[in-house]
Amino acid sequence: MSSAALAADHAASGEALPKRAKRRVLPGFGPTMGFTLFYLSLIVLIPLSAVFIKSAGHGFDAFWAAASAPRVVASYKLSFGLSLLAAAINLVFGLILAWSLVRYEFFGKKVVDSLIDLPFALPTAVAGIALTALYAPNGWLGQALVPWGIKVAFTPLGILVALIFIGLPFIVRTVQPVLEDMETELEEAAASLGAHRWQTFRLVVLPTLTPALLTGFALAFARAVGEYGSVIFIAGNLPMVSEITPLMIISKLEQYDYVGATAIAAVMLLFSFTLLLLINGLQAWSSKRNGQEGRK
Repeated sequence: MSSAALAADHAASGEALPKRAKRRVLPGFGPTMGFTLFYLSLIVLIPLSAVFIKSAGHGFDAFWAAASAPRVVASYKLSFGLSLLAAAINLVFGLILAWSLVRYEFFGKKVVDSLIDLPFALPTAVAGIALTALYAPNGWLGQALVPWGIKVAFTPLGILVALIFIGLPFIVRTVQPVLEDMETELEEAAASLGAHRWQTFRLVVLPTLTPALLTGFALAFARAVGEYGSVIFIAGNLPMVSEITPLMIISKLEQYDYVGATAIAAVMLLFSFTLLLLINGLQAWSSKRNGQEGRK
């Protein structure tokens, strides 16, 4: 008897299908894991290993000299600091935007929901040029800020604006499905027990959203750290002031300084991987904690 006939016979009789007769859509663990490791190595691990091998090819002294130059260190502080700040800002306002799109009905809601994905579809260079034109001293928004002594374009503030622009969709699109699946009965039950709105949000809503918020934060941060096209035009690229690390890598490559470029890239990779590992660990801990509290 074939496996299909066996399954039909067991289904008709109401009996459970024996484990030996169960068939998986995909192959077993061995072939699947083997293909996964092969594909991951080909696309991710081998290129990243080449960065470290190339940067270490001229010894530790050359690596350290290229990676710790004052101008390069200043670009580290600017890129990582503004990336974290932009992701934190998007964490707050992205949550508010996702909440509004899920919980309220208003005129133009579909248009707003479509505009969220605009940074995904828009070429980064076009976004950089548009932001520069808007926030330049003679731009629509920039000239309104000049009387207040606020200069956005060609300053670190302009970089922050660009990073917020490209990182916002990651927060909204990560939190939005969780909000849609969240049962409002829990909030109503908390309110019926006398909880204030802030208590309901802090004790009922926020623990459920925390893993999604951390995921969105990690994605927004990772995108911001390596962003180049939308930042290069509005940054001004002043050494020690508004020069981002990806620009330093491009400059080294244009000078045929491959050791310096790969050394800077290796440091960025290590910093980014460490921060993402910490964020993912915090996300896993939060999910585990929420699961334990849910079982209680």
